[in-house]
Amino acid sequence: MKKRKKIVLAYSGGLDTSIILKWLQENYDAEVIAYTADVGQEMDRNKIIKNAKKLGVKRIIIQDLKNIFVKDYVYPMIRGHALYEGVYLLGTSIARPLIAKDQIRVAKKFNAYAVSHGSTGKGNDQVRFELGYHYFGPKIKIIAPWRIWKLKSRTDLINYAKKHGIPIPKDKKGAPPFSVDDNLFHTSTEGKVLENPKNSAPEFIFQRTTSPEKAPNKPSFISINYKNGDPIGLNGKKLSPAKVLDKLNQLAGKNGIGRVDLVENRFIGIKSRGVYETPGGTLLLVAHRAIESVTLDKDTMHKKDEVMPRYAELVYNGYWYSKERFKLQKIVDLKKNKVNGSVKLKLYKGNVTIQSRQTSSNAYSMKKVSFEENKTFNKSNVERFINFHKKKLR
Repeated sequence: MKKRKKIVLAYSGGLDTSIILKWLQENYDAEVIAYTADVGQEMDRNKIIKNAKKLGVKRIIIQDLKNIFVKDYVYPMIRGHALYEGVYLLGTSIARPLIAKDQIRVAKKFNAYAVSHGSTGKGNDQVRFELGYHYFGPKIKIIAPWRIWKLKSRTDLINYAKKHGIPIPKDKKGAPPFSVDDNLFHTSTEGKVLENPKNSAPEFIFQRTTSPEKAPNKPSFISINYKNGDPIGLNGKKLSPAKVLDKLNQLAGKNGIGRVDLVENRFIGIKSRGVYETPGGTLLLVAHRAIESVTLDKDTMHKKDEVMPRYAELVYNGYWYSKERFKLQKIVDLKKNKVNGSVKLKLYKGNVTIQSRQTSSNAYSMKKVSFEENKTFNKSNVERFINFHKKKLR
């Protein structure tokens, strides 16, 4: 008896990927393996398994990648201070390369001939997934339903779901849901009323941040401890990378920190509007810049700032595994071994304020910067310094 071919689907258990799972079964003579990467998103494992089994799936894989996600993807990106178009902390972008990598691992393990994803034909994620697939499994076929099926809209999907008995979730107002992506680093919300940029984001869409107006009237304080450029704990207590981010998310979220409303330029050439919540990530970015300010020299810091826009664009566009991103990461990490110490932050009604920076580094000299007279800085050299730079004006 001939063995059936296998397809590994990146499966969330939600509406879109449940429809895709059924569609793959209808259109391909292959066994569909449901693969879910746990990168810290809000998910119900039992529901994922139940929904997949209801659709006839025999092999369901849920892989815990939370620590790998934070340690090997989020932390390197934070070291690069990556912000796309000045504000976006790249929460969706940074998760896709890891999911793609592990999905290909599963495909190879079960000798699958193809992988599939639920990214739409207008979005960036199709690029991010497929560049990752190509890097780790160039000979494995890619099936992108949104680019080839006849279902052209959200309405078509809902009708298809009704036809096949696939549950349709509702949002808090009882309507079909917004398009939401989340992981341990962020939550993004798109679609519906948000598509028109003149509309304000309704408060009920926010999932992990309290509105600043309703945040506590007393500030919260947190110290982030660093070793070799990365957080190793909070308030002097060592924690795993996933635990650090989880605790920062909770603390920042309740203080109304981490909201961004952005109209962005997608890689494929269209503009889109989304609302992003990155509470813990916002604290990590602020604190990392603060600890570097007292541990790194000016040239190193400025070089990092110089490459950051390109680094962020590469991550946004799905080039995490590119030679160029690897090269820029080396620049970013050149002196990360010097970045040690702690930063204390004050959190209050949507604001983050640096309270203190502590380090054993001698990059910052109190003697040189002091307004008191001292012999560690020769002020007579300043005139020569200015005269040298005057010549560069012409």
